[in-house]
Amino acid sequence: MAETLIWTLGVFLLGLMVGSFLNVVIHRTPRGENIAWPGSHCPKCGESLRWYHNVPLLSWIALGGRCAFCREPISVRYPLVELLNGLLWAALYLKLAPQLQNHIDVAGLLYFLLIAATFSALLALSMIDFEYLAVPDSINFFALVTALLAAAAHAWQVGDWGIALQALRDAAIAAGGLWLLAWLIGKATGKEAMGGADVIVAGIMAALLGLVGFFVALFLSAILAIVPSLLARDTIIPFVPFLALGTLILYLLDRPIYHLLERLIYG
Repeated sequence: MAETLIWTLGVFLLGLMVGSFLNVVIHRTPRGENIAWPGSHCPKCGESLRWYHNVPLLSWIALGGRCAFCREPISVRYPLVELLNGLLWAALYLKLAPQLQNHIDVAGLLYFLLIAATFSALLALSMIDFEYLAVPDSINFFALVTALLAAAAHAWQVGDWGIALQALRDAAIAAGGLWLLAWLIGKATGKEAMGGADVIVAGIMAALLGLVGFFVALFLSAILAIVPSLLARDTIIPFVPFLALGTLILYLLDRPIYHLLERLIYG
């Protein structure tokens, strides 16, 4: 128990640091800027930040949510993304901890890191979609690749390469099926039914959850989006954040959700 708590805390701190990098990705990618160069700087005054200005959560609190140089407000999105990613990584670790009891298992650790990277990418996509109502292909394809590689790492871990092939098949069916549906609707209505980004996200969901899980998560995402859509009325509501949230909920709570569905269907 104590060992699990220590590892969970360590994973949470690692998630915070990755969350700090996610903020760079979220800010720069939609603008077409390089995520590696130049170094961290204030987007208002352009002054380069010192290392102690970039400590996840703590720096934002210590600076009172303002730039250390020009004193312009720093968006609350920065500590929020860091905190969410830290909690996300901790939750994923606790989910996968039974498979990671031997922490020297390279395949198991690789599996966890790839799963965590996929959900971090979905978090970045969600934040960008909220702000720009657009999803960068670079991050989208990154998440698809890491989801498929996670399946391969899991296959390596348990010695069953059928897992990797099934993930690839399910991703292709989900993405291809959604693309075909969008194409048919577009032909029938003369309007674009959905963007290519949604098709890629469908592939990510199926690679993580399987084909059945994809449909369950899709249904769950639609339910989660109903209330915000009704409240927003004429305002466009981005759907990728709800797809990501539905995928995460089912990934973390797959057993109780499937059990509930079985009871609802079969009584």
